[in-house]
Amino acid sequence: MSNTQEIRPGQSIELLKELHILTRDGKMNQDSRRKLKQVYHLFQFIEPLLKSLKEDGRDIRLVDHGAGKSYLGFILYDLFFKDLGDGSHIFGIETREALVQHSLELAQRLGFAEGMSFLNLSVAEAIDAEELPAAVDIVTALHACDTATDDAIRFALRKQARYIVVVPCCQAEVAAALRRNKRKVMGDPLSEIWRHPLHTREFGSQVTNVLRCLQLEAHGYQVSVTELVGWEHSMKNELIIAQYKNLPRRRAAERLEAMLGRIGLDELRTRFFAPEADTAMAVED
Repeated sequence: MSNTQEIRPGQSIELLKELHILTRDGKMNQDSRRKLKQVYHLFQFIEPLLKSLKEDGRDIRLVDHGAGKSYLGFILYDLFFKDLGDGSHIFGIETREALVQHSLELAQRLGFAEGMSFLNLSVAEAIDAEELPAAVDIVTALHACDTATDDAIRFALRKQARYIVVVPCCQAEVAAALRRNKRKVMGDPLSEIWRHPLHTREFGSQVTNVLRCLQLEAHGYQVSVTELVGWEHSMKNELIIAQYKNLPRRRAAERLEAMLGRIGLDELRTRFFAPEADTAMAVED
């Protein structure tokens, strides 16, 4: 199969070279074919969400947290946004100034600058940043390290995002809290799950994402969890997609609170916070 058959029509060849999917002379090898497959695999999850937003007749506001070199933002713009001809916009949030500058220059070079912005901010700082709109439609965070994923979720909740798409990474905070509070829960037989240090790390990673899903459900989101196939280069391949549906879910909030207490994570209640709305308004599951 030729390169042109594998690459979607209309894609920016220069962008694919920047992403090292194509070589400088426009060729594709086995490694770059794998990268292209990964890109398209992730895009197939996000494209239906973007189409749903456009069906509502709105200009899409997408914020990509922990953007790095903004590969995800550039791919989304190239495959979907650039042909919309409206006011839709992608905002890339990144703490490393050099990467922000690189993205700004690349957007100018590709002719994407009108629909893309890049801000030198932490995810937490972005929540109150004046440069970002008061409400956004979709929030993404691909391998935003440690608590940055939770900050991205907090950002999405504050901005009333319709969709949230995250691939969590480096969940060290919960594992550290489990280690600190291990003695408090030793009477519970379930504490055997994370008694050994290796299990503490693995269980901490697993339970972090479980708590995130419960938090999102408590805030009225419908959550699906799947695996990004073909991402063998990373063990962090869990994809969480949340769509805002209706009122907060009482049962999810209650289970979130119960889990935090049972496994000794009371100190993290402010991070995995449930809605403050009157529970009488919450939807029963």
